[in-house]
Amino acid sequence: MTDLSAFPITTRWPARHPDRLQLYSLNTPNGVKVSIMLEEIGLPYEPHFVDITKNETWGPEFLSLNPNGKIPAILDPNGPDGRPLALFESGAILLYLAEKTGRLLSTDPAERYQTIQWVMFQMAAIGPMFGQLGFFHRFAGKDYEDKRPRDRYVAESRRLLGVLNDRLANDAGTPRDWIMGDYSIADVAALGWVRNLVGFYEAGEIVGFQDFANVAAWLERGLARPAVQRGLEIPARP
Repeated sequence: MTDLSAFPITTRWPARHPDRLQLYSLNTPNGVKVSIMLEEIGLPYEPHFVDITKNETWGPEFLSLNPNGKIPAILDPNGPDGRPLALFESGAILLYLAEKTGRLLSTDPAERYQTIQWVMFQMAAIGPMFGQLGFFHRFAGKDYEDKRPRDRYVAESRRLLGVLNDRLANDAGTPRDWIMGDYSIADVAALGWVRNLVGFYEAGEIVGFQDFANVAAWLERGLARPAVQRGLEIPARP
């Protein structure tokens, strides 16, 4: 049996199946990237619910795995060269899992880097901008008298939706099914964030989501995937 006792995080979230990949997460837009990916590729794993509302990511056990104190993070007992690997940052985890299993990332060098660029587009732009819009539109920021911060994030989120909408059209102007043509980690990275924008953040109207038909159709296709539906609910909340 694999021994994970050297990793302090296992004292807070014990591994019942230490031979499986351990996922420490919550079903936020960043968290579901990894649970969806794991469901898509069929790699055995054990999910652990990390309650960010109770500041569990700031305890010493979680910080021992991710010093940045954010979910998701993984501990793979079967990492490179057969040694356990601890990893944080959702984009890095997607790349690792894709390369580990040979799934959802092309082996063609050019297409591989093009896929990675769209993952980085989500990490650097879609995630931060949609998250800020969520704060200023739905949460505490909505009470700010000065609406310039909200409007800035509305405009930038709308611009980013336009970039994605254009990408989801081929040269003839008709929609393409997925960001890279074939379903990939680029789609896995972005689906949860677009879903949150129009769902949990209730920002569909303010960004004019109806103007982005290609994105809407892509989101519908993505949410219809059984692995996506399962991944959106993992880890299960107590």
